[in-house]
Amino acid sequence: MFRTEYEFTLPMGYVDSEGNLHREGVMRLATGADEILPLKDPRVQNNPAYLILILLSRVVTRLGSLDMITPQVIEGLFAGDISYLQDLYNRINGNGTRSLKFLCPHCQQALEVEIDQPGELSATPSTVSTRR
Repeated sequence: MFRTEYEFTLPMGYVDSEGNLHREGVMRLATGADEILPLKDPRVQNNPAYLILILLSRVVTRLGSLDMITPQVIEGLFAGDISYLQDLYNRINGNGTRSLKFLCPHCQQALEVEIDQPGELSATPSTVSTRR
């Protein structure tokens, strides 16, 4: 079956105005409109870095018990959580990594290896990462 939604757990989580922590969520696959329409937003035209915040607010469909995911909610995430969501976005939309399945020539065991794909869509600017 074709998957269109992916569950995730944020590394740190979103803390709402009442002090509640929200970590479990769902992200759906992006549509063309998700990547194009935010480009018309004045916040993006004034600051292109804002694009990822609007894009993520469109594709994250659930985060804890929040009623609505807005750009302001995504703004309130810790930088590590935004990076995590951006990596997930790239992975599920085929922009970040992909996996290859093959058989080990020695033991014939089935293996799956994730490999990086070069390039990303312009709607998903990369962020500096301290990982590796």
